[in-house]
Formats: sequence, C-alpha cells, structure tokens
Amino acid sequence: MPATDILTQFEFLYWLRDAAVARAADLSPEAFLDPQTVAYRDLRSTLVHELDVERSWRLRLRGEPTAVWDVTLEAKDYPDVATLADEWQRDEADTLAWLADLTEDDLAAPNTENGLEGFALSTYLVHIVMHGVESFSAAAILLHRAGHSMGDVGFLDFVDAAEGRPTTL
Repeated sequence: MPATDILTQFEFLYWLRDAAVARAADLSPEAFLDPQTVAYRDLRSTLVHELDVERSWRLRLRGEPTAVWDVTLEAKDYPDVATLADEWQRDEADTLAWLADLTEDDLAAPNTENGLEGFALSTYLVHIVMHGVESFSAAAILLHRAGHSMGDVGFLDFVDAAEGRPTTL
C-alpha cells in the first residue's frame, strides 16, 4: 500500500476524531460523563479507548518495550473534552511524524515486533484506522442521542472537506 494512502487514511481518522471531539465539547460536563453506552462504553470511555488503541499500536509497531505500550489509559484521567483533545493532538503529531518517515519497503515488510504475527506494517496500520472508524461510529451514536450529531462523516465527506468543497459538518 502506498505511503500516501496510509497518510490519507490517518488524516481521515483524525478528521473523524476532530468531528467527535468538537461535538463532545458542545456537551455539558454532565452529558460528557453520562453513563449511557453503545455496546459497553460511554462517550468518554469510547474516546479514551480509541486514543489508547492508537497510541499503544503505534508504540508497539515502532518496537517500544512492552512496559511502554501495554498500558491502559483510564477514562477517569480525562475529566473533560479539552484534556482528552490536548493529549490526542500530541499523539497525532507523533503518529504523523512517524508515518511520514516510513518508506514503501517499510510498509510492505512483515512486522513481528512485540510478538506480532508478521503481517505487513501497512496491514496493522489499516487495522488501526478501521478500529477508529468503529469507535467513532459508536461515539457518533452517543453524540446523536445527546442532540449533537457529528453530521455526515463518510470518507467522501472527508475528501470533500479536504478539497474545500462544502460539507454538512
């Protein structure tokens, strides 16, 4: 998979994240902490889980020691949307810098770091993005229920936004 395609997928992931965080920021503190769930996580826990997954996979794939990447982020450590958003912005910068340095050969190479099964690095990166789409879908349902819809957030909506065409966001 070309490096530009991987970067585009992560840009889409961060666009989804920004839509979810922007709508979550419009919620009252009580609504952000509402225990209502989709499946088994509330909104805050869903967003923190997604940050956790993105971070742990990046660190694992880069070959960091298990003690660095195998740490579960706790929702209680993110009392508000701003705290979560600030942390995520730092992670995004780290991720995009790492991705920008990857070559086509890096992406095609089997990765067995930290006990991984040897899929191409690009396969693991696509997995991260697909997990994020699932998490942000759950967040979208919770936000919609709270009266703060994320609007149209499909991949083509992202492309329209990236190219400056009008969107519903």
